[in-house]
Amino acid sequence: MNPRQRRPGLAPARLTPRDILHTGAAGMRSRPLRIVLSALGIAIGIATMIAVVGISSSGKERLLRELDSLGTNMLVVKPGESLLTGDPVSLAKDTAGRVSRIEGVEDVGATGELPLSVRRSEKISDQVTGGITVQATSQELRTTLRATMRSGTWFNAATAAYPSVVLGDVAAERLGITEPGQRVYIKGGYFTVLGILDPLPLAPEIERSALVGWRAAKAHLDFDGHPTSVYERSTDATVSTVRALIPRSVDPESPSNVSVSDPSAALQAKAATEGTFNSLLLGLGGVALLVGGVGVANTMIISVLERRFEIGLRRSIGATRGQIRFQFLTESLLLSGLGGVAGVLLGSGATAVYALGSDLPWVIPPWAVAGSFGTTLVIGCIAGLYPAIRASRLSPTLALHAA
Repeated sequence: MNPRQRRPGLAPARLTPRDILHTGAAGMRSRPLRIVLSALGIAIGIATMIAVVGISSSGKERLLRELDSLGTNMLVVKPGESLLTGDPVSLAKDTAGRVSRIEGVEDVGATGELPLSVRRSEKISDQVTGGITVQATSQELRTTLRATMRSGTWFNAATAAYPSVVLGDVAAERLGITEPGQRVYIKGGYFTVLGILDPLPLAPEIERSALVGWRAAKAHLDFDGHPTSVYERSTDATVSTVRALIPRSVDPESPSNVSVSDPSAALQAKAATEGTFNSLLLGLGGVALLVGGVGVANTMIISVLERRFEIGLRRSIGATRGQIRFQFLTESLLLSGLGGVAGVLLGSGATAVYALGSDLPWVIPPWAVAGSFGTTLVIGCIAGLYPAIRASRLSPTLALHAA
């Protein structure tokens, strides 16, 4: 009797899902190279998408943490221009006091820019400014800016009246000042460096400044007492209200002569738009994912052709078309799932390496992992659908004879 013919009276065998998975896995192991290449396409696509989203999210997280530490409740008051003449106007000497009386304002600090240069010695031309400005400052400025000292100390009631300076980090670097106690030359005299500030992302103009105490600036640098910038901190709930009240409080007669800005707006906008320009890379990841899906479909179609005898034998001993479809769909999902897992691990690893090298927090959004892995399963299902249907439609007799 032909072994391929079913013996009369033999009851059709019932195939369990476990049998189908076992047989499918055995079939997949017989084609390792093709399987690896197909899964690699899926892995590359997922890894690209995870890495792009992860790196973008890590950068955004750093910005958000920076905003949390710096605060978004600081406003800067500057003089505007006269609407009649277009000439710059001056802020009143008591502008800081007027701002401090607004309800909701917690801290106020002021600076007054001076048309002077700061140098290491009198032998250097005063035309060599190095982009450093000299500014008179109130003692409250450090608290208002939430500034920290890299080294040295801030002004106190005594040092604010003597020829001494506190340098912004950029100013110290350009002057070659590395530690307190060194001296700089301003308007015919030497000023002792009290300290050096840490970077101030919300006040880059302070980073490039040599700060002199308010009273010392009046006594030694002919400062007229008119501030050019007033910094204020208010409660988070009153920022908008305070911003609206400042112009009328500072200059009741001409509020339009007062300019109020929010230095944290740039960081907030940058955080909001982080990842906007990643669409191209995400598109490339999608293309790689599509190529991987085509590879899976190709692998499964070839699998159907190579395993016709197996399919015919299964059908001849009682496997239904639904079981055959389930077998090949399961194999396709397993193949895509393995590629998806590998892609998530590769993408997460690439993000971790980039975050470590760039001093960023390592952030992988859960939705990115879930969405990417879910996409691989959908692609695997679609890629395996046609081969599964084709396999289920093979005639047992023709399949056995063709094999």
